[in-house]
Amino acid sequence: MRLKRGLPEYNLRVVVSGRGTLSPKSDIFRYRFSPIVVLTSARASVRNLRCLRDVADDVEIFGDSELDFEAAFGWLQKKWSVKKILCEGGGELNTALIRQNLIDEIYVTLCPLIFGGRNAPTLADGTGVTSLDQATKLRIKSVKRIGQELFLVYTVRKQTRSN
Repeated sequence: MRLKRGLPEYNLRVVVSGRGTLSPKSDIFRYRFSPIVVLTSARASVRNLRCLRDVADDVEIFGDSELDFEAAFGWLQKKWSVKKILCEGGGELNTALIRQNLIDEIYVTLCPLIFGGRNAPTLADGTGVTSLDQATKLRIKSVKRIGQELFLVYTVRKQTRSN
């Protein structure tokens, strides 16, 4: 379908690492079928940047202590013609994107397994909010059931953020 629409066969792969601590031997760098871009912050060491530049198509720094995703997304649009981004990150990445008000939709899958504990990953790890009025508001867009799993899509209700 991508080729029929005049797009490359595979999506651009964008990896985020605030300190640039990705292993150059990671599978993403070993199995090359599309360009790989690494986004990082000024916290990345010169050594880490050099290692990543050896294996990635592009490594760019956005922000000092925290990655500036708005600037990074603008750059991705200009340099790589990116129009949409699918984030498959962990809770800290999700939280950063939510805090920077850059999420349009959230996809959640509920399956019939419960696991957890104090150190279990969540949808939004890292710096949280201190009250319900600061919480990100969602509106359900769709629900699909396949077997015992529910696939939910929520639209993020945009709001002005103070931080």
